[in-house]
Amino acid sequence: MFSTARAQNQSIYTDSLQNGWENWSWATVNLNNSNPVQSGATSASVSAGAWAAFYLHRAAFSTANYTHLSFWIHGGASGGQLLQVNATSGGNPQTAFNLNPLTNSWQQVTIPLSSLGMNSGSTMDGFWIQDRSGAAQAVFYVDNIALVSGTEPPPPSGSVTIQINAALNRRAINPLIYGTAYASTAQLLELGAPLNRQGGNNTTRYNWLLNADNRANDWYFESIPFANQPGENGDTFIQNSKNGNAIPMLTVPIIDWIAKVGPNREKLAGFSISKYGAQTGNDWEWFPDAGNGVRANGQFVTGNDPNDANVPNSVAFQQSWVQHLIGRWGTANNNGLRYYILDNEHSIWFSTHRDVAPTGATMDEVYQKMRDYGAMIKSQDPNALLLGPEEWGWSGFLYSGYDQWYAPSHNWTYPDRAAHGNMDYMPWLLQQFKNYETQNGKRLLDVFTLHYYPQGGEFSNDVSTAMQLRRNRSTRSLWDPNYTDESWINTQVRLVPRMKEWVAQYYPNTQIGLTEYNWGAEGHINGATAQADIYGILGREGLDMATRWTTPDAATPTYKAMKMYRNYDGQNRGFGETSVSAVAPNPDNVSAFASLRASDGALTVMVINKVASAQTTTLNLANFAGGGAAQVWQLTSANQIARLADAAVANNAISVTLPPQSITLFVIAAGGVQPPPPPPTLNAPSNLTGTKVNNTIRLTWRDNSSDENGFIVERATGTTGNFAEIFRTGANTTVYSTTQKKGSFAYRVKAYRGTTFSGASNTVQF
Repeated sequence: MFSTARAQNQSIYTDSLQNGWENWSWATVNLNNSNPVQSGATSASVSAGAWAAFYLHRAAFSTANYTHLSFWIHGGASGGQLLQVNATSGGNPQTAFNLNPLTNSWQQVTIPLSSLGMNSGSTMDGFWIQDRSGAAQAVFYVDNIALVSGTEPPPPSGSVTIQINAALNRRAINPLIYGTAYASTAQLLELGAPLNRQGGNNTTRYNWLLNADNRANDWYFESIPFANQPGENGDTFIQNSKNGNAIPMLTVPIIDWIAKVGPNREKLAGFSISKYGAQTGNDWEWFPDAGNGVRANGQFVTGNDPNDANVPNSVAFQQSWVQHLIGRWGTANNNGLRYYILDNEHSIWFSTHRDVAPTGATMDEVYQKMRDYGAMIKSQDPNALLLGPEEWGWSGFLYSGYDQWYAPSHNWTYPDRAAHGNMDYMPWLLQQFKNYETQNGKRLLDVFTLHYYPQGGEFSNDVSTAMQLRRNRSTRSLWDPNYTDESWINTQVRLVPRMKEWVAQYYPNTQIGLTEYNWGAEGHINGATAQADIYGILGREGLDMATRWTTPDAATPTYKAMKMYRNYDGQNRGFGETSVSAVAPNPDNVSAFASLRASDGALTVMVINKVASAQTTTLNLANFAGGGAAQVWQLTSANQIARLADAAVANNAISVTLPPQSITLFVIAAGGVQPPPPPPTLNAPSNLTGTKVNNTIRLTWRDNSSDENGFIVERATGTTGNFAEIFRTGANTTVYSTTQKKGSFAYRVKAYRGTTFSGASNTVQF
């Protein structure tokens, strides 16, 4: 008998390179950087130009004893660098793992070697962290790099018993939690989404009069025009939302500068290379003069003139936009715009909008802006509802922009917080609005809104086994007081209860909303199960509104997971409106949510098997007078919502086997009376043909369904694989005129019935 010693972790870098590892980088690297440091005395600082890499190499070795590559990374004052990690074999890169470091924070990254293309026993001779954008990245830092031994935990097995009690923990589910962002009319109708948010960094500098915005750090600080019509971008968004039966939400800029355009409506650059000199990245394809604001030495361009691509903002200017919106759409209580969002992620303007706001905003500055712009909006439309502060994440909940900007280079001290009684930033802000209402008799903040993204790599396309399991667990940060967040946050977030407690203590009767969130992996069933879990959590925990960032493609399982709650059968039937008790023994593996539906009294139960093995499951039902059978609707990795055979309800229990990684909805009718069956499936039109004479197009197709309401004609948008609806018709043949003079456009046709859509026909090209 032979015994084999358990493999040990191998250190690659801890204050210095170890175990034969060498620096082969083609980036500017300092292996003796003294600040910031995750632990020990030094870290590695990296300044990566376009496609440059921090590359560590050693003699080829077998990966048989290792399962993961682990390191800590810090995004510096900028953060969000567009990076990728590659293992190398024979000097050649294998599978890439995308990475976006956090601003001013250390984050531990642990990547399964299998996700880097290194199976057990593969030969590896190095790895690199590389720019993946083709543009230079701001300086980032790496520390404590190691190869990790050990194995992945096995998937769970055995049976699961879920206890459903229709008389316990009853709470109304606000339908506004099922909102999204930037959804098309067709998506809104199909998803049954009640809210549609227009937000993000570009909306911070939208100029309604010029109908232009600035893309800030997202795209080379460029000011870019839309159509030459004042307010058109917002007006079109409102119209599309209303056409989709959704309530629109618009962002009102309160920052000091907003976009301008050139005299011929040309783009303008915030960091012009011709004016400020060479920079490490630029919009080389579309606007080469627009730089990234980073000099060759990795330092930011400073002292630039905000007037280059912007004009001053003011309360009076935004008042003119509010007046335009009221004139175009009416007041909030007369079918006009109801929700005004007071800008976006103020505490990181110093990063996202550093061309016009290079210093972090203080608590007082943000409160005064929100107060002044909010009072203006209420003066124009007293029934409008104001949302804010739309903070980006955990650090923004606790510290002002000034402190987040100041602390990293000042020994992690927080003078703005100290000047305000060491209060957390969000509670302090709520307190100020409460004081204002007490003194003036007017409410200026109706919905307290935050953003939240998991910080452990979940918001990515990583679907390695380790990341899938982490994604399954991390939704608990939304509610569970016993869950310590596994990222750099390293504490109990319990976001929804925390927001409720803050409001109860500092500004009672204020609603709460989560207006940006995303758990990644949209194209994978793991992302779908996470999204279904989140919808269930938000309803059970009593959130007032939520809008996902953004709307997944309709072909993804995550999109279909959203549809499971609002329109699972294509007839706008969905999860009920009153949450009731549903207890699953281990929500990391199988979670469950239950509700009562007002329209027919049905009990609806959503059961989410998050793991990659089938689960024998029993649903015990209490205090519900149902019987007979339950309708069963299910989404699996096959990526279709399927109506399965009814499940028997015997002795107040349902026994089923849940397939791996699945979302299953059980609909148990009150008194055993089943809801009506769904209509037959819509078949896609076929045999699409077309002719074009001058600017007149004639399309003809075959109708393969018997009870559609009509057909949707779609045209390619110019983005690969994406089509947009151009009109609807009730005929199998249509003739229309187009103003498109140049380019080649593809067309296709879908059938629709209410909010149900068929697949697409073949395409024709002109």
